[in-house]
Amino acid sequence: MLHSGSRNVGNRIGQYFIAKAKEEIEQAGLNLADRDLAWLGEGTQSFNDYVEAVGWAQDYARSNRDVMMGAVLKVLHETWPDIQTLDVAVNCHHNYVEREEHFGERVWLTRKGAVRAGKGELGIIPGSMGAKSFIVRGKGNPEAFESCSHGAGRAMSRSAAKERFTLEDHIAATSHVECRKDSGVIDETPMAYKDIDAVMAAQSDLVEVVHTLRQIVCVKG
Repeated sequence: MLHSGSRNVGNRIGQYFIAKAKEEIEQAGLNLADRDLAWLGEGTQSFNDYVEAVGWAQDYARSNRDVMMGAVLKVLHETWPDIQTLDVAVNCHHNYVEREEHFGERVWLTRKGAVRAGKGELGIIPGSMGAKSFIVRGKGNPEAFESCSHGAGRAMSRSAAKERFTLEDHIAATSHVECRKDSGVIDETPMAYKDIDAVMAAQSDLVEVVHTLRQIVCVKG
């Protein structure tokens, strides 16, 4: 199970178009209660440029994962020539935008901290460096716009985790996992995240568990 996003390209794209939206709203003479409420009007050139850029970033993120998965499988086959692998991969975006139909309307849907969980679709819900993860099958719940969480979710900020937990705390929490055990990953320590079992129980109407994965190795960075 691996993850890669757009390697900061998506963030740069977002920052550029947020500034663009504020600029265009100001030029239009609209006074907003908060400048962060600025938007790009659908059908405008800026909106079309944004959709094209976001689509590119999402494709780039997917290509990153494809390359990484290929490299991992290559090493596995070189190390254990008899290992059997299935020609099936579960691939799902999170923190992305897509054109979909919901409640009879075509809409632009942003899944922030969420993944698609359409009826019968497979997805991945990871825990943390020290917690189990899940392969799930979506139930297509319309009230959730056919979505589910993309992971356990943080229980506290990165800075709060660094202040609250020690390196010894982190080592104890990840004693069953081969992983980094240094101060540079304390913000990712298991205690910084919500209880994955509670998270899964809260979304039992969104997905069903197909496989439960127990961590053995976790590579960060």
